[in-house]
Amino acid sequence: MKLSTRGRYALRLMLDLAANSAGEPVRLKDMARRQAISEKYLEQIISVLNKAGFVRSVRGPQGGYVLARSPGEYTAGMILRLTEGSLAPVDCAAEGGGDCARAADCATRQLWVRLNDAINGVVDHVTLADLLEWQGAQTAQR
Repeated sequence: MKLSTRGRYALRLMLDLAANSAGEPVRLKDMARRQAISEKYLEQIISVLNKAGFVRSVRGPQGGYVLARSPGEYTAGMILRLTEGSLAPVDCAAEGGGDCARAADCATRQLWVRLNDAINGVVDHVTLADLLEWQGAQTAQR
């Protein structure tokens, strides 16, 4: 499984909002500059996050975006699934098992299911608050 830029950038965007809002809206232009990502691409991603209720837009001259909830309430898995869909490495390991005619007799399916469980176990237990803490620790080491 390889994540697309859409999923990776959505996570970076949410982390940027968490790190830089301080209760005030953050402008997309500023996030694009800090993250070195095209503002047009971030507009597409923020639209998905806004429709899902992950962020709120604030209009006006001091407008921008804010997280709809606290950083501890968002997991990496929530953000990645919203932008990527299933995180399963193969279709037969996804929830529901896909439509594989060989699923009952396939020894490799066990590997894919275990890999899927491991991926979900990580991304569903890392929050934006955790990422903020990790970011702070990295900054302190410099």
